[in-house]
Amino acid sequence: MSTTTPPPSAAAASSTPSPSTLAAGVDPYVIDGSQTTEPPRTLRGKLRFLGPGMITSAAVVGSGELLTATALGAQVGFMLLWLVLVSTFLKVWVQIELARWSISTGRVALDGYNDVPPKIAGRGWISWLVLLMFLQFFIGQAGVISASAFAFSTLFPIGPDPYSLLSIGAWVSILVVIAIAIHVANRYAVVENISTVLVLLVTAFAIVMVFLLGGTEFAWSLNDLGEGMRFQIAAGAFGVALAMFGMTGVGAGETTAYTYWVVEKGYAAWTGPNDGSESWVARARGWISVMKVDAWVSWVIYTVSTAAFYMLGAAVLHPQGLVPEGNDVMLTISSIFDSAVGRWGAVLFLIGAGLALFKTIIANVPSLGRQVGHTLAIFGAYEWNDQQARIRWQRVIMIILPIGWGVLGTAVSSPLALVIIAGILNAIFLIGAAVATLYLSYTQTDARVRDGAPTMVLLWLSAIAIAFVGIYGLINSF
Repeated sequence: MSTTTPPPSAAAASSTPSPSTLAAGVDPYVIDGSQTTEPPRTLRGKLRFLGPGMITSAAVVGSGELLTATALGAQVGFMLLWLVLVSTFLKVWVQIELARWSISTGRVALDGYNDVPPKIAGRGWISWLVLLMFLQFFIGQAGVISASAFAFSTLFPIGPDPYSLLSIGAWVSILVVIAIAIHVANRYAVVENISTVLVLLVTAFAIVMVFLLGGTEFAWSLNDLGEGMRFQIAAGAFGVALAMFGMTGVGAGETTAYTYWVVEKGYAAWTGPNDGSESWVARARGWISVMKVDAWVSWVIYTVSTAAFYMLGAAVLHPQGLVPEGNDVMLTISSIFDSAVGRWGAVLFLIGAGLALFKTIIANVPSLGRQVGHTLAIFGAYEWNDQQARIRWQRVIMIILPIGWGVLGTAVSSPLALVIIAGILNAIFLIGAAVATLYLSYTQTDARVRDGAPTMVLLWLSAIAIAFVGIYGLINSF
């Protein structure tokens, strides 16, 4: 937990900081008032302090969007394009509310989850769930890293067969080494800068691929977009619609991780500890406002990317009756670009696809490293407030995770039983995150920094929708 040492007076608070992140060596998880800073008041000033959302975008636009959204577009055409917008829009309210709580208290999601009753053996029930979620995290990222290796191996095979264990395994090893090397310093600024570059590249890639269709037989029209925005669901497509809602936008894992990036960026430290004063309220509302701009900018980015991948499936695959799954999505679309626009189009697609998938790994190594490390601290492995111990544990975990993902992704092509278990755990985690956000908002967030009734209505709609999808996924898993 953060300390509660009184902050310096309002007069002592500095002006808007010139660095856009906390100085190296400052522990962002200790809110003692030493970093208290007035927030920017203009939109231009707020844009200088964006960053956590870019890491979230990097984690969001991965296998779920590239492979699953494309496959769903192939299955139903443009009909559910509107649901991409609704899904991402609804989920962002839980993300914002949990981050609001984080800034106002100086704590991160897993701390809050541990406070949610009922308690089991002295710890919140969601903490036990997160401990089990390690399995789901492990399986999901193993699939992502193997899919990324598949794309790069298709273009640059190592050995005679691009889909051999040798080539796929070699590429997985290369990607694992790169992921570890990037994060060995364990610095927030490195994660933010790399995520920002990769997110902008992948978003540009997705848009370019969609517009490349304009000169081919698979060109889409404004009429297609209009059909996709008619808020309709065809008979028999309800299951597909729920699957899309569950797989697009921020999930429970990204929402949880966002609170860590909000704190490490400095929003909570710059706000300072809550001393009950009106100056604290003004600072808190100011930095929460910056966070909301950050969240909505990232929402635009990952919504555009997801919609673009969905459109690829709807425009290219659906008219041909092709509904590929998994890595076949990449092969099928790249072969179509090869014949429609030339070999360079297929190469561009595979490079972009591999980069989009690997970007998820780059974002999730530090995100899951923090969540895994924090959970172990909650269960007594070490003291979370000990900065040096926390950093050591995170570094070790961020080496173990990608190696483990790489081994599982290479060795097990379809771990069906594990995937089913992971699906059940993820469904429960969705419910837990929604419940926890509501609980923390009403019991721990200072009422003076909450927004009005319209925002709370949207929060409830968001939480109910997320919980409903979790319940449906749970029932479907059984």
